[in-house]
Amino acid sequence: MAGISSSLKSLDWIVKVILVVIYDIYGILRRLTSGNIISILVGIIQIFTGNLFGIFWLIDLITVLVKKDTTVLV
Repeated sequence: MAGISSSLKSLDWIVKVILVVIYDIYGILRRLTSGNIISILVGIIQIFTGNLFGIFWLIDLITVLVKKDTTVLV
């Protein structure tokens, strides 16, 4: 899983923004491949609750725009 996680981190900023805008694919994949149990559970919750009704999507969009990576809940 470390290979997938490092590949996600090395994506261009605009690709990260596009993947966050499209159902937060980037944030979900980052959490599922992090190796941290809590992050994996948050990723699974995101899948089944529609990004917790848009809250995680908004948080990930703001952090990718400001810090160029998802840094919250990872």
